[in-house]
Amino acid sequence: MDIMKTGLIGYGLSGATFHAPFLQALEQYEIVKVMSSDPEKVQKDLGNVEVVDELESIMEDPDIELVVITTPNVLHYEMAKKSLQHNKHVIVEKPMVIDPDEAEELIALARENNRMLSVYQNRRWDNDFLTICKLLSEDTLGEIVEYEAHFDRYRPEVRDRWREKPGKGAGMLYDLGSHLIDQAIFLFGEPEFVTADVFAQRKNSATDDYFHIIMGYENLRVILHSGSIVVDQGPRYKVHGSKGSFIKYGIDGQEDALKAGKVPGSNEWGRDKEEWFGKLTLSREGQQVEEIIETVPGNYAAYYEQVYEHIKEGKACPVSGEDGLKTIRVIHAALQSSREKKTVFFNRKGLLG
Repeated sequence: MDIMKTGLIGYGLSGATFHAPFLQALEQYEIVKVMSSDPEKVQKDLGNVEVVDELESIMEDPDIELVVITTPNVLHYEMAKKSLQHNKHVIVEKPMVIDPDEAEELIALARENNRMLSVYQNRRWDNDFLTICKLLSEDTLGEIVEYEAHFDRYRPEVRDRWREKPGKGAGMLYDLGSHLIDQAIFLFGEPEFVTADVFAQRKNSATDDYFHIIMGYENLRVILHSGSIVVDQGPRYKVHGSKGSFIKYGIDGQEDALKAGKVPGSNEWGRDKEEWFGKLTLSREGQQVEEIIETVPGNYAAYYEQVYEHIKEGKACPVSGEDGLKTIRVIHAALQSSREKKTVFFNRKGLLG
């Protein structure tokens, strides 16, 4: 097997929890360098890997094919640009960048250098979302007319971390919103319009911690919601179609498993709690018929497996730079809608009109 030698940039929560475990577990990859200010932590987790404190040490290493960028959002653009200029394939944590213009520049640069630019949208491989994808692919619900997704939490206290401090790319819309928007676009494409309410709800909050977004399509409305003061979080997904409805509680357990130090790949990996299996309600001959749907197992490793197949075998990129651009466009539309208290429409090129 042609091993993909990889440089990991950043070793905070994202790098240590959502990337390194898969790069270690999958035989296709080898982490050869990590850029971090905490070499002791890196080597405790990863063994005798080389730890560097400058980006150039990774850029100038000819053996490194793939760079994984897990730094704060505001650093993504410059680091991804430099990586592509050094002919590296690039994975960028979501959101890919802060502004659409930055995304378009990176996409053009990747195309020019014949290199992959991909966004780590791991929650396309959440067990609940995979279950919805299966139901829609099988036309179980018929024509979808309403799709509602929540990413609610109960975190009433503001924490001392960069996502909750003022600055470009901070806040829950860029963080959790990136996941929900990417999932919706994956299912339904870019919307015709966006209406949103985005604000700081908690006392002493310095950036947005609440959003409510409506993405409008011809016969479909997509509702995406996140709040930080939600004790009883209710259903995570509600999907309604011409044939029936699907309601799903609970959240995929892969994040908790990774934080607990569990190794990806076990037989139980990504499996849902039975009490969280979703309820399907169909209309048949005027009668409502209910069925419990076993959740499809989640599988974050599939993202990295597909990245390898894309680079080495020419298969489709699992989450492209163009996908990342579409998400950023919707984020900007939501911010504009909330700021100006109006609906924001897209033109045929996907740009704000």
